[in-house]
Amino acid sequence: MNKVMLLGRLTKDPELKYTQATNTAVCKFSIAVNRKFSKDNEADFFNIVAWEKTAEFCGKYFQKGKQVVIVGNIQNRSWDDKEGKKCYITEIVATECYFADSKPVESSDSKSELDVMLEQESETLPF
Repeated sequence: MNKVMLLGRLTKDPELKYTQATNTAVCKFSIAVNRKFSKDNEADFFNIVAWEKTAEFCGKYFQKGKQVVIVGNIQNRSWDDKEGKKCYITEIVATECYFADSKPVESSDSKSELDVMLEQESETLPF
C-alpha cells in the first residue's frame, strides 16, 4: 500500500498551470513538515503535485505560510534533461487537500448574529 498523510506549512504560493495537450489543471507546491522529536525545530520539505479539481482548489485557496493537510501517495519519476543526464524526483501526488489552520478570531466590533441574539436574550432573564 502506498499512502501518505502530511501536516505542514506551504513554503511558497502554489503554481497552478494547465497541460497543453488536454488542458488539465496541475498545481505544484511544497510544504515543510516539522519533525516530531526535533529539539532544533527541524523540518522535512516535500514536493506536492495535485491534478484536476484538487489542483484548482489548491491554486485558488492555498497561500504561503498556511497550514495544510495533504493525503496522497509517493511517486518516483525520472526524465532526461537537455544534456541527456538522467534526473530523478520523489514527490507526493495529492488526492485530498485540507486547511489545517484554525479560523481567524473575529474582532470584538463584529459580533455574529447569534452573539447579538444571545445578548438580547440574557438581558430579559430575571437572574
